[in-house]
Amino acid sequence: MTTYTNQKSERQFYIDWLRILLILSVFLFHIGMIFNTWGWHVKNDQQYGGMLESVMSFLHYWRMPLLFLISGGGTYFALGKRTSAQYLGERFKRLFIPFVIGVFTLVPVQVYIEKASSYSSLLDFYPHMFEGIYPEGNFSWHHLWFIVYLFVIALIISPFLGILRSARFAVITDRIAGIVTKPLALNILLIPLLLSQIVLRRYFEVNTNALVNDWASMTLYIIFFLSGFVLIPDRKIAEAIRKQRLLYLAETVAVTIIMFRVPSLAGSEDAGETIWEVSSVVVALTCGITALGFAKQYLNRDSKFRKLANEAIFPFYLLHQPVIVVVGYLMVGLNIAVLLKFVFITLSSFTITAGLYWLLIRRVNLLRIIFGMKIMRKENQDAESTIVLSQVMAETNRSLVEIRQKAS
Repeated sequence: MTTYTNQKSERQFYIDWLRILLILSVFLFHIGMIFNTWGWHVKNDQQYGGMLESVMSFLHYWRMPLLFLISGGGTYFALGKRTSAQYLGERFKRLFIPFVIGVFTLVPVQVYIEKASSYSSLLDFYPHMFEGIYPEGNFSWHHLWFIVYLFVIALIISPFLGILRSARFAVITDRIAGIVTKPLALNILLIPLLLSQIVLRRYFEVNTNALVNDWASMTLYIIFFLSGFVLIPDRKIAEAIRKQRLLYLAETVAVTIIMFRVPSLAGSEDAGETIWEVSSVVVALTCGITALGFAKQYLNRDSKFRKLANEAIFPFYLLHQPVIVVVGYLMVGLNIAVLLKFVFITLSSFTITAGLYWLLIRRVNLLRIIFGMKIMRKENQDAESTIVLSQVMAETNRSLVEIRQKAS
């Protein structure tokens, strides 16, 4: 029990850094969707498979499971002494409100851009947004699926929070730690992961992001979330992950090679597909553990940028995809080299997304609520205004000194 208490009293900065890096990887992944051969909202006229799609496939299989894993760990640290009702209330404000507003503001922009030839304007599209389910129809939640899934997981686990945080469960976790801290022993999580997929993938497609028919993927994410909730806060387990990071890295490399090379050598298409699917689940786990280990080793430190970026990353996630779709739509037709096009879309999308957050969302309390942020109290607003004013005055004085020096 003491391993939980001690670690919980110390903020685990590496979890924040890992979340920031993962959301940035999601941003770059969606930039890549413009240029690969997979279907997406906006496509460049010249598209690429090969190495680009191999890298994106690799990212696809472990990026989102790792986000759910650290969301589970982050949830434990953030809970404090909240009751189940307080936890759900916080999740409602943090997740459900941004989701509902995003469905009516952020998502329609993306669907309209994709189907712009059928409508005269975005305003003309709005009366038709409930006509059928995307992709054939117009209604969708697009990238907000991640928020929906997190909220549903919160609903599922909330009745069990008392059990998960009880002294008796802490004793059980301490016994688990005695097992999973041994070299590569966290692979025991492959048992529920693989069993769930063997059973559920017979009845459900994978990664539909539609919830109602995505229970194979949803179950995978729930297992990752609960694993993060139970395992990451334990000091002994977290330390074992850090120490064994190279072992899990070697395992990841080995299984990745199997995933990309062996299926084509299998005797049948079914055998090759089975090897690929099993390998992808293993990679999701081992790569996630590897990332946790390296993050704890090298990123468990604080900075002003971490605090700023950690607050900004959720609004950034909400905004990034509609911004990329709009910018991509405007730029894919440019008659320039593909590399330049990629750079322009990336820089423009990032600048616009970060700018909207920095200059607008973080300053207005109503927008902070809409984008799942805490309300900024008046004293904090006054302090921020004072800091900004002092920075402006310092820059002005610096400019005046330079002018005088040049004049003399």
